[in-house]
This record gives sequence, structure tokens and C-alpha cells, in this order.
Amino acid sequence: RGNNSIKTSKYNFFSFLPLNLFEQFQRIANAYFLFLLILQLIPQISSLAWFTTVVPLVLVLAVSGVKDAIDDFDLSCRLKDEKWMNVQVGDIIRLENNNFVTADLLLLSSSEPHSLTYIETAELDGETNLKVKQALTVTAELGEDLQKLTEFNGEVKCEAPNNKLDKFTGTLTLRGEKYALDNEKMLLRGCIIRNTEWCFGLVIYAGPDTKLMQNSGKTTFKRTSIDRLMNVLVLLIFAFLALMCLILAIGNGIWEYDKGYYFQVYLPWAEGVNSASYSGFLMFWSYVIILNTVVPISLYVSVEIIRLGNSFYIDWDRKMYYPPKDTPAQARTTTLNEELGQIKYIFSDKTGTLTQNIMCFNKCSIHGKSYGDVYDMSGQRIEINEKTEKVDFSYNQLADPKFAFYDHSLVEAVKLGDIQTHRFFRLLSLCHTVMPEEKKEGNLVYQAQSPDEGALVTAARNFGFVFRARTPETITVVEMGETKVYKLLAILDFNNVRKRMSVIVRSPEGDLTLYCKGADTILYELLHSSCDSLKEETTEHLNEFAGEGLRTLVVAYKNLDEEYFQDWIRRHHEASTALEGREDKLSELYEEIEKDLMLLGATAIEDKLQDGVPQTIETLARASIKIWVLTGDKQETAMNISYSCNLLNDDMDDVFVIEGSTSDDVLKELRDARKKMKPESFLDSDEINIQFEKSSKKPKVLPDEQANGVYGLVITGHSLAYGLEENLELELVRTACMCKVVICCRVTPLQKAQVVELVKKYKKAVTLAIGDGANDVSMIKTAHIGVGISGQEGMQAVLSSDFSFAQFRYLQRLLLVHGRWSYIRMCKFLKYFFYKNFAFTLVHFWYGFFSGFSAQTVYDEWFITLYNLVYTSLPVLGMSLFDQDVDDRWSLLFPQLYVPGQQNLYFNKTVFVKCMFQGIYSSLILFFIPYGAMYNTVRSDGKAIADYQSFALMVQTCLLIVVSVQICLDTSYWTVVNQFFIWGSLSVYFAITFTMYSDGMYMIFTASFPFVGTARNTLSQPNVWLAIFLSITLCVLPVVGFRFLKTQLRPTPSDKVRKYLIKPEILQQHLRRLRRTSTRRSGYAFAHQHGFGALIMSGRNMRPKSPFATTGTFSPNSDKHKHKGL
Repeated sequence: RGNNSIKTSKYNFFSFLPLNLFEQFQRIANAYFLFLLILQLIPQISSLAWFTTVVPLVLVLAVSGVKDAIDDFDLSCRLKDEKWMNVQVGDIIRLENNNFVTADLLLLSSSEPHSLTYIETAELDGETNLKVKQALTVTAELGEDLQKLTEFNGEVKCEAPNNKLDKFTGTLTLRGEKYALDNEKMLLRGCIIRNTEWCFGLVIYAGPDTKLMQNSGKTTFKRTSIDRLMNVLVLLIFAFLALMCLILAIGNGIWEYDKGYYFQVYLPWAEGVNSASYSGFLMFWSYVIILNTVVPISLYVSVEIIRLGNSFYIDWDRKMYYPPKDTPAQARTTTLNEELGQIKYIFSDKTGTLTQNIMCFNKCSIHGKSYGDVYDMSGQRIEINEKTEKVDFSYNQLADPKFAFYDHSLVEAVKLGDIQTHRFFRLLSLCHTVMPEEKKEGNLVYQAQSPDEGALVTAARNFGFVFRARTPETITVVEMGETKVYKLLAILDFNNVRKRMSVIVRSPEGDLTLYCKGADTILYELLHSSCDSLKEETTEHLNEFAGEGLRTLVVAYKNLDEEYFQDWIRRHHEASTALEGREDKLSELYEEIEKDLMLLGATAIEDKLQDGVPQTIETLARASIKIWVLTGDKQETAMNISYSCNLLNDDMDDVFVIEGSTSDDVLKELRDARKKMKPESFLDSDEINIQFEKSSKKPKVLPDEQANGVYGLVITGHSLAYGLEENLELELVRTACMCKVVICCRVTPLQKAQVVELVKKYKKAVTLAIGDGANDVSMIKTAHIGVGISGQEGMQAVLSSDFSFAQFRYLQRLLLVHGRWSYIRMCKFLKYFFYKNFAFTLVHFWYGFFSGFSAQTVYDEWFITLYNLVYTSLPVLGMSLFDQDVDDRWSLLFPQLYVPGQQNLYFNKTVFVKCMFQGIYSSLILFFIPYGAMYNTVRSDGKAIADYQSFALMVQTCLLIVVSVQICLDTSYWTVVNQFFIWGSLSVYFAITFTMYSDGMYMIFTASFPFVGTARNTLSQPNVWLAIFLSITLCVLPVVGFRFLKTQLRPTPSDKVRKYLIKPEILQQHLRRLRRTSTRRSGYAFAHQHGFGALIMSGRNMRPKSPFATTGTFSPNSDKHKHKGL
């Protein structure tokens, strides 16, 4: 039987060691050090002790292993606390209101009439509107009778586990009868039970077999582009190392043949060496060991420490802390920090990520007058903020205390009894499919099929028209304190073609009225000609509302003639019972009665964006980051939000909508779009066309193409399915990547991952996916960087993410500040690290030509051991943890600073080669200047100092001072810590040197410290210090000159910004307020697919009438993840 536990971690107790070691040895350097260790165990070629390699290697593997284990534990530990893991296929479980559905269940029975169950599917498809499921009649009889449920003995046969969220096929065999099962009877894992006191379900799929987890993808091992580049560079260094060793080995063979052969009495060959060529072969491996410091093992330890430190900065950033939920930002993975500074594409969910999932009645237009704005005494419009005085609804005992409105003139119009205003709010209280609940008198809770409807009914409630109860035949409304019961005669339901809904009601006075609300473009065609002037005024208001990104609806009414209505309702009954063409006949009848409507006005609802979303999107766009919105919501809603948050705007040259229903249609639409954006891309001479005509199985990288303007692309999930096919994917990615913004709507969780994978396949770019729901897990796992928002929809996205925080607006700080700093710090670290080790190691190479190629080291062995471990480790770590070219304010004010990271300009193969040549140049200076200064030199007292030990000391002192000066040049931001590390490291060097080369150490450890007295004898000579000064000058002067000329002639974005730092007034110019410029008509505010009208009129979802409530029960205090198994 399938178990319901799921796994988001990479390792378990048994697989950790082999898997982690396998991943670590994928780093070529680690494999190389293992090979080096084996070499050092061979006495004939080992010139250094074996423990000099094994200790650092074990340390590196241990540190990295512990860090990976902690990262992986953070990903998985929260799931182990859940009780869901004990559920198995075949179990019958009880779920209560507001519970998450624990597995894929067959609905057996519920507390609601006819075993209906209301669910919210935001975790699956991003939609917040309620959907209804219904159990089979044969299982609905089980109710909540535990005895009957325990004795339930049916057999379910169904399809194998798959990722199709909207389809299910199976049969239930019970007492010899077969019953068909479809998706309408299934509750999928990740849904939330709403407006249903309890329900029972049979577990069909559990754990990884659930449709949600089938869409979630696998947890993959993510590595940064710098990690991959370092693997390539390490291979290049190995080749360079092999070349140097080969040259020195050949030199040794020639020298031994020409000279050494005749000096065997003085310099005997090693045991077993009987020829110059064999001596050269052994010397090759000896030099491999000596020169191995070109890739020191401490490189990887330092990289891990830097990443860990920069991760802590994210965790500790108070500007990314969200007090209302006590949620700090969290770096859940510590190996991807610098990748945050290279993002080119962001893939974002919409619901709960860009939006708060809260709809607010914001403004309205009633009979040609606009309400919602606030004006001061001089008639100037003022901006609404927290200090603005709210309308006092205390006169209305049934008002919703959470509802906020600021325009006092509207409530005055209501109190004065304005006929049109009363009619407007009466319409809002009657024309809907909302279900009310009133457990305590006056404590009303609305369960709406869409949040838009809930917002409109709540607005009517606060302004004195309180929708209180409904039955299949009546609607009870409290109008300005007076209870009125309207007879509900018909609901003309909403669908995607009609884009409107109407109700026909009879008032207590006997008046027959049709109330209608819908999209402006549709309703304007149905208005009476007498409304033309009012229509113009309302249109102006609609444009204003839409310009602010509000979702609009037009409302209208019509008084009906009794005789006509009786005839119409008779024909309506005949049409609704027709066996053929029922939908068409009903549609004709709806069209007939919804004519010559009288315009009342318009509503404007704000789909509340998360704070700072438009500003964040604008800032990210200025950083040349392209944003794609991938949502399960419908096209109108997705486009609406895109205009609201400045993704789409009227300044764009065009917004292409791809909605073809066949492969050929989609191809044609994509090509038409590309032809408009870049006509020359269809020419045979186009480099991409030439590149892809050459047959090759290897996926080719698409270069960036510039369109001839600014464009957006909207594509539906159905069309996207064709676009993702192999023959169309290139056309899709090529067209989409030319656009500034891409919006994919009605997409499944798996399609989200496929879109991300497509961009990764064809674009040499770093991708980031951000979302808050379980439906976002697959794309979060697929992208290079996954960010989870700890929001309304559970913790599944956060558990699968690499970084998490509470608000979308923190993304700009994560990328433009932490990401950019991490990338710059890592690049500076690598450049300096490779430079200092090339300079250090290549001195051995030049020394080989003067030591008979004998694999003798230049430096004292203790200096070799301590160089990377003590003398140079802390200064470079100080720079890599604290350096910043500009501070966080300037990083956000000048997003263009982010672009070099996207183009990988600060560390690449070219930069590495420059570091390598700088290291070679420095090593030449560091060897030949001391060599020339020492050659045949005597001290002031006449004693010679031209000995090996004095030369070694002079070279290593020059080297250490040079690399210390170099890190001073590389540091942009000085702290006390940097100063302490640099001066401290130099002090420690001289302290250790004078101590180790002292008489006392020689007398205690004679064999270990042979350089007795060298330090005081050599460093007391002025000519030695003059030579050291000359070496430093020759090493540093070209670097200073080159950097000065580069800053003047080819300044980086950072250089340009730093010029502004002395001009504070520039800061004020950039702190401008973001203005919305859209004048587009906003989409209509219906967020659901098909209304509940038929369900309400049938009465199947109604309970027996009670004094206050007529609908299902609601238990807000139930435990969120609680379930009871049988």
C-alpha cells in the first residue's frame, strides 16, 4: 500500500556518505588532491610529507559534508512533524473545514446537502475562487456513521498515477454494481476544505503518487556557474602544471646526462635510478607535488566559508524581515549565493506572490459621479495613506469592521436616500451567488465563489444593504435597517462567453426587476439608447479606474413587464428541460431579456498587490532582468495584474496574445509576432538561422536578440502545450525571449517547470523561480535558484526553495544587494587567490633552472605549510566577507550595476588568464630581483649572505609583502577587520620567522628548524630592504597604472556610480515616486469560470431554513492540518 510520506531531501542516513562524497569528487580539484596523496605515498618521488595533503583534504571534505547535511536537514525536517505521513492508500479519513486535503481522495460523504464539498485550489492552480465537488449518491448515504464507514467494502479501479490535475478516470464497484468516477468526485492533495463542516474521503493516491507530487519534479543537486567554470579552470591549470613539470623533467634529464652523471660522488643518484631519463621521469612527479599549490586545497575551504558568511548576511538582514508574521529572510542553501548576482530571467507565480489574494472595493461610479477619491479643502486630490480618516460605519450594526473606505460623500449620499445610490447598492446585494453564514446574530461571514464577488457584497453590506440569507426562492436583504425578502425568480449565470450575470427578482412591493453586472465591453452593447450621455461619463471614470490598475464591472438594471416575464419564464423552463440544444436555447433567451438595460454605474475593485510590487518590478527591469509570470489563473486576471504592477503598460509597442488551438495556429501566431519584432530574423543571412540549420544533436545556445521596440507576450496553457513540443520549442523560446515580459496563464505546475527548463536549455542565462504554493514547487526545483514566499498557501514552496522570505519586494534586495555583493566578493576572491598562488608557486619553476632541476623548494618548508593556512588566508577572507563597491542604497538606486554579473564580466576565462599572466610576471620579479641583489653580495662586515637560506628568506618576505599590497589595492571598502587581518598577518609572519629561525628553536628541534640566525642576519641589511622595496614597486606599479587608465578610459558601472558619491543631490533626484501611466481599460472583475447559479436555484446546497443562516457550517477554529483516520 502506498505511503503518504514525501521526500524533499537529497539524502538519508545510509545514502549521505556515498552520495555526498560522489558530489564532492565531482569537483575536479578534490579528485586531483586524492591523486596527489597517492603520489606522496611513493618514497622515490615524494618531496613533501603525506600528511601535508591528507589533513587539508579530510578537513575540506568534512566541512563541506557537514554544511551539505545541515542544508539538507533544513529542507526536510519540517515534513517529519506532519501527521499526514501515516496515511495510506485505502484509508478512510475525515477532514474538517479549513483543513488541507492530505492525499488524493475519493469523496464519500460530507456535512452539506447532497454531499457537496467546497474546496479552494490555490495551491494547485493559483485560483482562489471556490469549486464544488459532489460524492456519489451511493456513498453519500454513509454520512458520518463510523460503523457504516468502517464496513464500507468497495473496490476502486483507476488509472495509474499521473500529473493531469483536471482529469481522473476510474470505477467503484460496490455490492455488485459499478459506478463511474471522474474528477468531480476527487479531492486532490493541496486543496483546502471551505464552507464544509466535515467530509470523509477514501485515499486513492498517497505520497509521491498524488497528482500534486507528480507535478513537483525531483530534488536536484544545484551548482553555480562559477563552480562549473572553476572545474574548467582547474583542468586548464592541470594542463599548465603538466607542461611546467614536463619542461623541468626534460631539463633534469639533460642536466643529469650532461653534468650530474659526472658528479655522482658528490651528488649520488637515488637508489634504483640508473639513467638520466629515469631520473627525469621521477623528477616529473616530484615537481607535480611541489607545484601543486597552483590549485591549493584551501581554495575550496575558503569558498565555503565565504558562501556561509554571505548566507548569514541574508538571514540577519533586518530590511528583509517581515514583522507582521515575524518572518525573517532565510538562506536555506548556502552554496548558491554568488548566483544571485547573475540572474537574467525571473519566473514568478501570480497569486500570493505578486498579489495578496485580497480584493477591496476601492472606487465606484454612480449615475455619472465618481466616488472613492479624497480631496482637501482647496479641492486638490490627496493621496490615501494610513493617516487618512476612514468612513465611520458605526451606525450600521451589521457592517464588516475590516472594510475601509475613505470618501465620506458616498455614505452621505446613502444616508440622504439618493435613489440611484440606493439602487446601485441594492443591485450589489442581490446580483451574486455568495453564500452567507451567521452563527451568531450580526456576525456575518460570506463564502464567495470568487473574491471579487465577496468584495462587492461586503461593500453593499457596509453602506447599509446587508445580504443576510438566501433560499432557492428568496434573498433576504437588510436595507438601511429594514429587513426585506426578495423573491428570486431566475439566475442568468455567468460564463466565459457571456462575461456577465443577471438575477431577476420580485421586490416585497411586487416590482419585477432584472439586475445585471458584467464586463463593460459586453454591457455597453445592451444599454438603452437613453443612456448614451451617462455612458460617456461612466467611460471616463472607467478609464481612470483602469489607469490605476483596478478591476472594473459595469452594473445596470431593467424593470420588467409582468405579462412578458410570465411568457419568458415559461419558455425558459422549456429550454432548460430540452434534450437537444439546451445551452443554445438558454443563451438566446438570456440575450432576449438582457436588452435595453438602464446604466447604473461601475465598480472598481483593487486586487491588492503585495506592498512594493510595482516598484520592485520596475527596479528589476532596469537591472535588465526579464520577468515571466507563470500562473494557473485565467488570462483576463493575469493580464489585469500585469498592468497593475507595471509589467505591461501602454508604452509597449504591442502585446501579443498566443491562443491557437492547433500546433499550426500556434506556430503562425509565434512567427507573426517575431516578424513584427524583428523582420530580419527571417532572412537566410541571420546568424541564428545559419547556426540551427547545421544538424547537431547538441542543444545550441541562442544569443540574445534585440527587438525593434518593447513588446509583451501572453500565452495560454493550451497553446503553451503545443509550443513546448520539440518542433515548436525553438520558435517559442526565440519569440518569447525577444519580449520584455511574458505571461503564461492557465498553466499546470509541470508546464511551469517545462518553461523554465526550456529557457535553461537554449539561453546561457541564470534563472530564478519564485512562488508561494505547492503548484510552484516544480519550477522552484528546476530553476538555478528557487525562492519560496512564506505566504498564504502553506509551506511546500518554502520547503523546496533555496531562499525564502515573506514579501515579493524583498527580491530586489536579495538580488541587487546581497546577490551582487556575493558575486563581486567571490570574483575578487578568485582573482586574488589564483594570482597569489601563481606568484608563490612559479618561483619554484624559475628556481629549477638554477638548482639542477632537482625539485628543491625555494622556500622553507614551514613557510610553504603556513603560506595559505596562516599568512594569506585571513586578509582575503576579510575582503571576501566585507567588501562592497557601493553601499546598499546605491545598489538599489542604480540597478544597472547588476548588469556585469549577468554578463559574467568580473570572473571568466579571460580574467583568469590575466591573473595568470600577472602571477607569472610577479614570480619573475620575485625570483630575479632577490637573485640579482644576492648574487656575490657581502654584508657590511664583509661576511657573505649569498646563501640559499638568506635568498629563500628574502624571496618569501618580498612575496608576502607584495600579495598584502595587492589585496589593499583590491579592497574597496575598508573596515577595522580588514586592517587587523592584513597588518596582523604580516606581524604574525615576522614573529613566526624570527622565532623559528632563532638559536633556541634550533637547539630544541635541530632537524626541523635548520635556518638558524638567517632572519636577524639578512633582514638587518639595508641593501636587502632596498631589494624588497624594488620588488614590491615593480610588481605593483603596472597594476596601479593599468587600473588608473582603465578607470579613465573604460570605466565599469561601479566606477561611474562612485563619481556620484561626492554629489548628495544626485541621491535626491533618484528618490522619485513611481507613477502609473497605464490608461488601458482594466479587465472585468470575475475570477471564476462558471457560476453556481444552477446549484443555488436547485436548492441542492441549501439547509433547512434557520433564523440567521441558510447555508453550510463553518468552523474557523479547527486545527489546520488535523485529520482523523478510521
